[in-house]
Amino acid sequence: MLAGLGRLLGASGLVAALHAGEAPAPELPLASAAAIGAPASTPYGWIDFCSRQPGECMQPPVVARNIALTPGALRAIDRVNRHVNATLQPVSNFEHWGTTLDHWDYPADGKGDCKIYALWKRKLLIEEGFPRQALLITIVRDGAGAGHAVLTVKTDRGDFVLDNLARDIRPWDAAGYVYLKRQAQEDPNVWLSIETPRGAGLAMPPAQARQLG
Repeated sequence: MLAGLGRLLGASGLVAALHAGEAPAPELPLASAAAIGAPASTPYGWIDFCSRQPGECMQPPVVARNIALTPGALRAIDRVNRHVNATLQPVSNFEHWGTTLDHWDYPADGKGDCKIYALWKRKLLIEEGFPRQALLITIVRDGAGAGHAVLTVKTDRGDFVLDNLARDIRPWDAAGYVYLKRQAQEDPNVWLSIETPRGAGLAMPPAQARQLG
């Protein structure tokens, strides 16, 4: 299933685009960079995921790096986001795994909740040549206090989120969430708190977020 989904995406020439020296076009989106705070606790789901996927987590620390948001890079990110959102079947953690414990995994059966969407987008983007230190699993809450996960993409034009509840890529501070924590750029096993921007409002009905996230 995983290899099949990867083949569907095809070769994008992303690596060449990232190093082609393309100047940012005026139509490219622009966002701010999230303010990172103190170290935060590591989610149980990530620890459990690492116990089953040690190769994904036993990574040496690296230097922080952002993506150069060229038109080609933006097209590739958008394509992966839409592909995963359209391909996977949304189900709750309990319906999927039969447990209330937070279970993070790749979509071997083609379905899952918000963490599965975020992990799969991260994996596919890394396979396409994007630096892993710019692709960060992020934990948030909606206006009703329900937990949710998105993928933060750090670029030279700000931070954007890929969300299974939204069709489009959005600036992190326009996604309508209260931000809790995300992975550190240098080490995916280190989690850092995030300062939620003032005036951030809900971007989607809380009931929808609880059902699909």
